[in-house]
Amino acid sequence: MAKPEVVVLDYGSGNVHSAVRALERVGAQVTLTRDTQQVLDADGLVVPGVGAFAAVMEALTSIDAPRWIGRRVAGGRPVLGICVGHQILFERGVEHGIAAEGMGEWPGEVTALPQDVVVPHMGWNTVRPARDSVLFDGIEDERFYFVHSYAVQEWGFDQTVDAMSAPKVTWSHHGADFIAAVENGPLAATQFHPEKSGDAGMQLLKNWIESL
Repeated sequence: MAKPEVVVLDYGSGNVHSAVRALERVGAQVTLTRDTQQVLDADGLVVPGVGAFAAVMEALTSIDAPRWIGRRVAGGRPVLGICVGHQILFERGVEHGIAAEGMGEWPGEVTALPQDVVVPHMGWNTVRPARDSVLFDGIEDERFYFVHSYAVQEWGFDQTVDAMSAPKVTWSHHGADFIAAVENGPLAATQFHPEKSGDAGMQLLKNWIESL
């Protein structure tokens, strides 16, 4: 059986090689590239992200990545965002009083975590997975590795309109509740780093790979 082909988007974000190795470990054939056709044709696309929201959006825009991501999502082709790659899928981010537009795939604003707790939120934390989550199947009670000072702390969709098709939202807590992951058809994302989350993170990536 052929391995699923996964592209890790190469747009200048740091620490992408750990994501490449983790995906290879769970059975994917992985390419690190920014080639348009490879990005569009892959079975799965992973969008990593480290640093500031505005800088990541600027780097992605410079290689036309938001259009590629949008085309994949419109065509039902899976995309997984990680860390700031998760944050930029929301409407906007506000860091140090400066707002930057995100991709707007989901409603919500990335804002600073409460200042009465230690930031950045760095280390292991539990999550509260959404019901029937694919990503967290079998690892609902595990801990995952976070490194961030900003997060989406309110969810804008009305989950009661159509519970069957509504996005699955997983929460965590550090000073306040914040969104730790979202699963929405072909589009999924995690605020934490699965590639740094030990066996639980490997299982999450395996769950995603097996869903492609």
